[in-house]
Amino acid sequence: MVSVEQTLFSEENQLVATDSSRKQKLNRIRGGGIPRVLDLFAGCGGLSLGFHTAGFEIVGSVEFDPLAAKSHALNFHKKPGILQEVHAQARDITKVEPEQLIAELQMSSDIENNIDIIIGGPPCQAFARVGRAKLREVAAHPEAFLQDTRGNLYLRYLAYIRKLQPIALLMENVPDILNYGGHNIAHEICEVLSEMGYICKYTISNAAYYGAPQMRERMLLIAYTREIGAEVEFPLPTHWVELPKGYEGSRQVALKALGGNLFTYMFYTPPLEPSSVLPYAITAQEALGDLPQITLHLEGKMKRGTRRFNQQIPYPTNVTISPYARMMRNWPEFANHEGVSDHVIRSLPRDYDIFRRMNSGDQYPEAYQHALDLFHERLEQLIQQGNSIQPGTPEHEKLKREIVPPYDASKFPNKWRKMEPDKPARTLMAHLGKDGYSHIHYDSTQARTISVREAARLQSFPDGFEFCGTMNPAFRQIGNAVPPLLSLALAKKMMDHIQGN
Repeated sequence: MVSVEQTLFSEENQLVATDSSRKQKLNRIRGGGIPRVLDLFAGCGGLSLGFHTAGFEIVGSVEFDPLAAKSHALNFHKKPGILQEVHAQARDITKVEPEQLIAELQMSSDIENNIDIIIGGPPCQAFARVGRAKLREVAAHPEAFLQDTRGNLYLRYLAYIRKLQPIALLMENVPDILNYGGHNIAHEICEVLSEMGYICKYTISNAAYYGAPQMRERMLLIAYTREIGAEVEFPLPTHWVELPKGYEGSRQVALKALGGNLFTYMFYTPPLEPSSVLPYAITAQEALGDLPQITLHLEGKMKRGTRRFNQQIPYPTNVTISPYARMMRNWPEFANHEGVSDHVIRSLPRDYDIFRRMNSGDQYPEAYQHALDLFHERLEQLIQQGNSIQPGTPEHEKLKREIVPPYDASKFPNKWRKMEPDKPARTLMAHLGKDGYSHIHYDSTQARTISVREAARLQSFPDGFEFCGTMNPAFRQIGNAVPPLLSLALAKKMMDHIQGN
């Protein structure tokens, strides 16, 4: 039987080894070394792109979706060959141990000395059933996760941190993580990280405050090892926008977990709200206005079938290019001056006339009324042609289905939305590939939903960033991603602290 003295001695030795490993990494970076980043739950690489652009080296990733994993490797390990193929492999973090990943990526066998920074946005399924005691148990003993049938992915994130001993980490997620099933998950994660020797803070902010043309609320959590000697700070906003009521409401619901809990403020930093003296947020028109127009669908020339990225469309020459669009074309290492090959859209022939009539900011109730107007106009036209269709007949119902969407306008108010050209877009979702009605193009002459490349622009992916697969998987990758400009702002702030600036 192991005595209490032996256990304490073992834990003390582990802490000494941990401190030594972190100090070595910090000394290497402050001596001029490039910080090495592992991206967990990486997706196609929104977080990675921000860190790469800020001067970090993306040395590895873990991503379950095969096409997203391929996109990540294609963009961050560009040299074709065996190593790119290794990086492009999809991996299930519940089955791949840190030691196995390090070996597959052909890194040093000294496990703790390969990774300096861990970033990622682990999903929060089932976390509400895990509780603090279980969280600490798995954080302290990563192998215990294998017997945890609840399969909580946050626990894997913590297991990788404990094994790889990064000197800093970034976690991002939806604001609801602050009040998920009665848990403030961000706070509980910070409690565990504090016990591991990290200084930790979290906040809520919006991507539009950092130059992305999209109002996307996120929970942001940063932690530094105590050896860095810096308090956690979040980047100051660079742009201003007044968030719509829906965003403020969801933020308040998320922040309910903080109400009256003084201990929570040990880790929580109030959002850094922008001032109206800052430049106004990047608008949809600034983001998309220089891209080629798409009208073939209105001429009946759009081909049916899977939308592939095998045809490049040149940039138009007679348009104004905004500073934002110029940045998207000239992003370092991801520049593109020729044209776009993923500027493809969904075929929605029933709805083109509705899109054309919608006003900017209109949602589904307005769209539904426009559809009814079109239907009644069609009935009147048939009467004038001597072909009256009586209500209640099969012909009447068939014609209505061909013109009017089937959803109840009182139950799906937010299902559709036409973007406003003079405001940032609303939050992009992963299900863009299934319908896209949440982002109808503001230009009525094009009467369509946004393209893959337009979705990428709204997320702040540069035009030289490539997405593997066809249209629907690309939409999903983009909708799941972190806006690279938000990531870049966070990465720059973290780089300053890590380098001791």
